[in-house]
Amino acid sequence: MIKSLFRISVSVGLIGMALGIVMGIRQDFVLAPAHAHLNLLGFVTLFLSALYYRAFPRAAASRLALYQAITSVVGAILFPVGIACVLLGGHDRFEPIVVAGALTVFAGMLLFAVIVYRTAGSGESVAAGRQP
Repeated sequence: MIKSLFRISVSVGLIGMALGIVMGIRQDFVLAPAHAHLNLLGFVTLFLSALYYRAFPRAAASRLALYQAITSVVGAILFPVGIACVLLGGHDRFEPIVVAGALTVFAGMLLFAVIVYRTAGSGESVAAGRQP
């Protein structure tokens, strides 16, 4: 799962950067909010969660972590796509996708918060053996 999160996050990061480059070339920044959310949720948030799971293997081994990862990946893609569709003129048709994406992102973060609260103070991180 950790390897998949790393790979998905950098792939989405590349897509987000490519979108930014295309917007810059065209000097059309209407999709800037979708670009920003794609980079923040799809690259940064997913990459940080993968780093956390790498540091706390017990957290990554839980079934909840798999559900969290899947939920977060779906939300990180669905939310910016919905934003892009709304910005391109389909407000009434695509607003439900934005709402569903936002709620999915929130659910993923809520699951991640539960995982962090359960494991962060456990002292069972990869670096625990190196701590004084």
